[in-house]
Amino acid sequence: MAPCTETQIWNSYSAFDDEIPTVDYSLLFSHDPAQRFMALEFLRHACEEFGFFYVKYFLLKSSFLVNHTIPDAVFDGILKGISNYFDPTTLNERNIYRKKGPLDTIRWDQNSSSGENREYLKLFAHPKFHAPAKASGFSKIIEEYSKEMRKLVDGLAKAISKTLGFEEHYIEKAFNLKSGFDVMAMNLYPPNSTSKGPVGLPEHTDPGFMITLIQDVNGGLQILSHKGKWINAYIPHHGILIQLGDHLEILTNGKYKSHIHRVIVDNNKVKRISVVSLHGPSLDKVISPGREFVDDEHPKEYHGTTYKASLEANGCDLIDVQSSLQDLRILKP
Repeated sequence: MAPCTETQIWNSYSAFDDEIPTVDYSLLFSHDPAQRFMALEFLRHACEEFGFFYVKYFLLKSSFLVNHTIPDAVFDGILKGISNYFDPTTLNERNIYRKKGPLDTIRWDQNSSSGENREYLKLFAHPKFHAPAKASGFSKIIEEYSKEMRKLVDGLAKAISKTLGFEEHYIEKAFNLKSGFDVMAMNLYPPNSTSKGPVGLPEHTDPGFMITLIQDVNGGLQILSHKGKWINAYIPHHGILIQLGDHLEILTNGKYKSHIHRVIVDNNKVKRISVVSLHGPSLDKVISPGREFVDDEHPKEYHGTTYKASLEANGCDLIDVQSSLQDLRILKP
C-alpha cells in the first residue's frame, strides 16, 4: 500500500456544513407557558439528538438574568486580552507557567507538531479564581468573563433539569454546581502557513457538566455527530457554542451524550483565538447514573466515582481536565 501524501492527510479532516440548532435562551424562562414549553422541548431535542447547540448573544436577555446581559465588551475584551497576552515578544513572561507539578493552578504551553498546534493558557476559574499575577488588567477581564458565563450555565442547568422531567435544581444538586470545579482554556491556533500539520487539537471529549466556547474568527472546530458525521461548527458573532460534558452523560446514563470534537487549522488564513470553559461538578461529588435513568430496559452503563478521581484517572493533573469516560463505561458480558 502506498503511503499517504501530505495533501491526502490534510484533506482527511474534511467535514460537513450541517445546521446546528440555536437555542433561544430568553424563551426558556418566558412568562408565557406555551412559549416556555416549546423552548424547553427544543432544548430537549438539541440535547438528546445533537448534544451541542448555539446560544446567541442577543438572546441572553431574559427574566431569569434580571437586569443583566453579557455585554459586547465582555466578549471583545477577553478575545483582545488573549491576543495581547500571547504577544510573541513576551514569551518569557508566560514561560513561568509551563508545567511545574500536579498542583499547578495556572499552566501555559506552546505546541507545534503534526498532532497539535496551539498556544494555550489554562487556569482554575471556580470555586477559587486564579490568574497570572503580572497581568492584572487581563486577569480582571478573565474573571468578569468567567462570572458572566457561570450565570448562563446556571440558567441552562435549570432548563436542562426541566427537559429531563425534574425540578429545576436537579442538576445543581446532583453536581453541587455552586462548588463546581471550572477550568478555563484560552487558545491561540496559528494560521495554516505556520502550523506543523492540519491538527490544532486532536479528537477528544470533555469531562464535566457543560462546555462553553467562544472564538474570534469562524471555523476550525469540528464535532462528530450522533450519526457519525463530522460537522463544522460555525459560531455566530458573539455566539456561544454549548457542548454537553461526559458527566452529564454519566448522570443521565447515556440519555444526553457528550461528543467527540477536534480543532483543525488547515483552513486558518489568520490566527484563531478561542475561550473554552469546562463547567464541572464539585471535585468531591460522586457522579454515577441517577436511579431515575436506570431500569430493566436501561441498565447501568457507567461506574460511579468522584469528579476529582475521574479527572486523575489517566495520571493527569486536575488542570489537564482530560476525559476518562471510556474507563468509566461498564463492559458488557
